[in-house]
Amino acid sequence: MRRLGIKSIVIKKYQYTKNQGKVPDDKENILNRDFEADTVFKKLVTDITYIHVVNEGWTYLASVMDLYDRKIIGWSYGKNITAELATQAVKNACLNIPDTEVIILHSDLGSQYTSDEFENYLHSQGILHSFSRKGNPYDNACIESFHSVLKKEEVYTTTYQTFEGQKQHSLNI
Repeated sequence: MRRLGIKSIVIKKYQYTKNQGKVPDDKENILNRDFEADTVFKKLVTDITYIHVVNEGWTYLASVMDLYDRKIIGWSYGKNITAELATQAVKNACLNIPDTEVIILHSDLGSQYTSDEFENYLHSQGILHSFSRKGNPYDNACIESFHSVLKKEEVYTTTYQTFEGQKQHSLNI
């Protein structure tokens, strides 16, 4: 590896402690770590990850994954981590879904996902919202894993100079 200039990327493992929290009383963990789906468009997971761009600082990628085949069916990329970014990722996913009634969409308890804008959009589409427990990434393991692999294999190995350049690069992946 040294001779070829190859280096491994090692990321410190997240340390979960059992006393980190629970889902608030007005939220529900419907998915409850059942990551198996018997058909497409029944169980979706979503999350937001950070991507650094040299000239502009942090940018944000919101992704929506279908648990049936683990495909990303919707995403949104922006300069601000907002409810609008999270909502747009779900709207983009819904473009591919013929009937959104009784879909379970699982997310963490981030302010983007608990916002009125996000909740109203889900309600208008008939989508049930499931929430991870506070501070527990294992409740949303599939999308967390996807973002981890994306960062290790693409983001950490590439230097993005501008937001638009990174956005164009993402479209080509």
